[in-house]
Amino acid sequence: MSFDETIEENELSRRKKIEDAFRFIDRRNFVLEKEKQNAYEDVPLTIGYGQTISQPMVVAFMLNLLDLKEGERVLDVGSGSGWTTALLAFLVGKKGKVIAIETVPELYDFGRKNIGKYNFLEKGTVEVFCGDGKEGKKEKAPFDKILVSAATDKDLPLPLRKQLKTKGKAVIPIGSSIFLLTKEKKGFKRTEYPGFSFVPLI
Repeated sequence: MSFDETIEENELSRRKKIEDAFRFIDRRNFVLEKEKQNAYEDVPLTIGYGQTISQPMVVAFMLNLLDLKEGERVLDVGSGSGWTTALLAFLVGKKGKVIAIETVPELYDFGRKNIGKYNFLEKGTVEVFCGDGKEGKKEKAPFDKILVSAATDKDLPLPLRKQLKTKGKAVIPIGSSIFLLTKEKKGFKRTEYPGFSFVPLI
């Protein structure tokens, strides 16, 4: 098998795993009652407090960029309704760990309740915290991957940079672009994907 064929096979395998995650983690379990009829539409939906559950195609794109592996440790910043947290938990498997942070107390409660519809909390795959996601969770670091689901107008916050492992990856909206940041020994490799819209990181 050639190098190019190997890359293509890995890409197809990664996409299939994401598709499996979307089938298993029902988005309808993570939206407000008034939005349940729209749960399977490819659009962002309000979850209150000025926040949204992101558009499915955008979430799939970000998860594909993260290139998650079973057993990895992931930080989910701005976990909101808990949907991305549950998807991440499915993708890292029972040997993995997802640390989720939500700054709005009401959304923390909403998200934790939604994640509780699966068995990730009971098995210890997921821990959810209410706090400032920009500060990360130092006592739970380091992380293999970091997902930020709200936009900053600057860059990956410094605490998150420090909590990401060398060779680790972070996916974050900055302005109207999604950035893939790969941590190297001397800084970050950055790849930009423009043309997106997110609620601001608060």
